[in-house]
Order: sequence, then structure tokens, then C-alpha cells
Amino acid sequence: MNYEIKPIRTEEDYRAALKVLEPLFDNESEIGTQEGDFMDVMITLVSKYEDDNFKIDPPPTPVEAIKFRMAERG
Repeated sequence: MNYEIKPIRTEEDYRAALKVLEPLFDNESEIGTQEGDFMDVMITLVSKYEDDNFKIDPPPTPVEAIKFRMAERG
């Protein structure tokens, strides 16, 4: 397997990284092996890309949720 590590900067890079990682999840390698270390680094890069590009708003507080529901019902 080619263990080339490079930054994930684009959607194309992201999809390529996921494609490389997919079979590694099926046969999870031991930490400390070349394959295991590669998987660990790639997961870190993918997570960083996802954090930067797929932001998820935090859930509302209970008070915000109640106010929203009250506003919906008038």
C-alpha cells in the first residue's frame, strides 16, 4: 500500500483520503505499525478538514429550545 501523507486542502483531497482510509477501518492495524501510524495520521488530517469545513452549530440551551418552541406555537 502507498503510505503517502499529504495535506487535505480540497474536497477532492478529502474524498481521496476517505477512499484510502475505508479499507483500513475494515482491518484495523496495530498502533506502532507503518499501516497503523498512517491510519492515525490520516484520521487526524480528515478530522481537521471536517472541523474546518463542516461546522455544526452547538445544540441550543434548554432555555433557547423552550423559547423557540413557544415562538412556534405563538
